Order: sequence, then C-alpha cells, then structure tokens
Amino acid sequence: MINPSINGWIDKFFLENQSNFKDYSDYESFYTDLRKSGFIYGHPITIVLKNSIDLSGLSLDEITKIAFLNTLYTVFCIKTKETDTLLFLKSVNSFYKSIQKENYNFLTKLLPSASKSSQLESIINDRIQTNQNVVTKSFSHIVINAMLFLDVLGYYQYIHQEDHTEKYLKDFESSCMKVVSLTFKIKNNKTKYDELLIKLFENSLRYSKLQNIDTLTIEEINFTKFQTLIEKLYILDLVEMAVWSDTKLDIKELNFLEIIIEKLQLNILFLNESLFTIEDFIMTNKDEISYFNFSNPVKHFYDQTNKTVSKLINRNKKRLIKEISESKELMVLLAKSTTKELDKDEKKKVKKQLLDICKTIPSLTIFLLPGGGILLPILVKYIPQLLPSAFNENLEED
Repeated sequence: MINPSINGWIDKFFLENQSNFKDYSDYESFYTDLRKSGFIYGHPITIVLKNSIDLSGLSLDEITKIAFLNTLYTVFCIKTKETDTLLFLKSVNSFYKSIQKENYNFLTKLLPSASKSSQLESIINDRIQTNQNVVTKSFSHIVINAMLFLDVLGYYQYIHQEDHTEKYLKDFESSCMKVVSLTFKIKNNKTKYDELLIKLFENSLRYSKLQNIDTLTIEEINFTKFQTLIEKLYILDLVEMAVWSDTKLDIKELNFLEIIIEKLQLNILFLNESLFTIEDFIMTNKDEISYFNFSNPVKHFYDQTNKTVSKLINRNKKRLIKEISESKELMVLLAKSTTKELDKDEKKKVKKQLLDICKTIPSLTIFLLPGGGILLPILVKYIPQLLPSAFNENLEED
C-alpha cells in the first residue's frame, strides 16, 4: 500500500503501477475523469487509473498527494507522448524551479543529495499543505486543493512553452478569482459564510493578488484569455463550486452560469454536463464528505473552526487569564464587545493586543499566520464566554 507520509512513496507508486496508467489520446477526456474522481472539486475519492488502488486508511491529504502526482504524470504523458518516469521527474522539477525559484533553491540546499523523486515529494507536500494554519488546513479541500489544478494547467503550459509559465499562472489565477468573486456578487441572499469563503479564496492565491472587486463587472474580464477547452471547463467548474456553497441554484445563479457559458463560447451541453457531474458527486458522496453533507460547506468550516478555537482557549485558559488580566483596556473592550459593536479604533486595539498575547502563547501563534486574522472575531467571541470569572473580577475593580 502507498503511504504518502513516508519517504519513497513516489518511487513505490510508479513501481506498483507500471501497467496501470490510462493511455489518453486527448486532454479533454482526462479532465472529464478528473472531475468525476473529485480532484477538480478538491476532494478526490479515487485515483484515475485503469484499476483502482487501495486507499483505505489514508487521510484526504494523502489521497490528494497521490492524485496530484498521477495527474501531473498523466499530463506529461499526454503532452510529450513519453512514459519514462525519470524524464517526467526531471521535467516536473524543472517546472517548479521555474515558478518558485526561491523555494526550490532552498529545497535543493536543504536536500543537496536528494533524488528527483524525493525533491518532488517535498514539493507536493508543500503544495498540499500551503500555509499550514487553521484556515487552510480546515478548508483546503474546497479552496486550496481545488486550486491545485492551476499547477496542472501551468505544467501543461510549461511543457508547451516554458518561458511564459509564470506570467500565465499569474494571469490565469487572477482571472479565476475575478470570475469567482463576481459569482458571489450575484447571490440574492449573501451570508457571513459567503463573505468568509471569499476571504478564503483570497488566502488561497499563490501567484497573484486580488484587486478591488467592489466595482468589478463581467465586461471587464477578458474571457478570450481562456483559449483551451480545459481552461474554460475549469472556470465553469469553479463558478459552480461557488454557487453550490449554499447547496441551492436559483434562477439568478442559473442565468449567470448561462452568461458565463456564452462568454466562454461553450455549448450549453457543457453546462448541463458540468451541473450533472457536481450534483451527482455531492449526492453520491454526501455521507463520506462532511462539507457536502447537505449543509453549507462554508458553514461547516465555520462551525469546525469555532470548535477548534474553543479547544485552544480551554487548553490555554490559565495563561490567557494571566495575559489578558494584565491589560485593563483589553478587558474593558472585550467586555464591551459582548453587549455592543466596537468602533473601528477599538477593534484595532483589540486586534493588536490579542496578537501580542498570541505571540507569547505557542499554541495560539496560528492567529499570526497568513489568513489567521479572519479567525480573530471567533477568538474575541469565545474569550468572555470561557473566562467569565476573570472578567467579573477585573471589571469590578474599575
């Protein structure tokens, strides 16, 4: 059995599946299989091979690593008409060196004598576990891992025309975010979960920065950039993931999807197929995939994060009482936040002082990592609830 958490798993995967790789004549049929496997949705349940392999006992991260490797290798085979795994390893490592020079150079210094497969294992681990904090670790399988396909598109482009790969990834990722952001804007009933999902998409960006989308219109997006069928289908699938965030598809959202189809110059049959596949995937796997279990996937993340933050506070309760009690201003502001909305300056003070406290408590440094800031409101909410006696004692002294 392949265990992607142990060194040498890539070599073992190739050794055990020498005659198990599918021979695709075109990129489009492979994408269709990837979509059905769940890889495009960020939650692979199978590996696209001739015969299924044993995935029992593996975590979702580990299954995703195998699926990611297999996807990159299959793209190499389709594009180059080669099956030599050594040539693939050399090619894909060169690809990552070209798009993340600093990280790759650090990796080669850290592992100067490592084989190509060992280097790729480290790279894949990094791509799956980008920004290891509560945000990405809890939500990566909808956002970060769904965006893994950008690497696949970039690798395909690299094999075709390597000089422009980095620019291609920046432009494509930026366009993806604009289209997805517009999708959320057309929702009739926006919730705090939709707003959170937008922030999480922003935190998943690898190659570009999201510009101000408040005034963005669909006319400003250059859909002619999406030239291949795979690029267009991927954009369509990302949009559908966004509209499926509340597990409902209203008339306004359906009309928007039809506009996207028109802008991408795709036949309406592609929309029907895409909608059928994502609905079938959700319905078939709802028992195994908690965030698709007939509940808002973002709400699921929010609820899980609430529990995580609550546990962290409980485990560090004594230390928090001590640190917070030393700041009268923070105590007053936190107590005030339980009864009324803090103003902009007060929120800044609370944020700054809480982050200073988090720096002193190792378990809470997750709030200092990229994306951790969006969890602070949850921390603010739980502190008064879990430390009532400390608040009462300090407030009585005022």
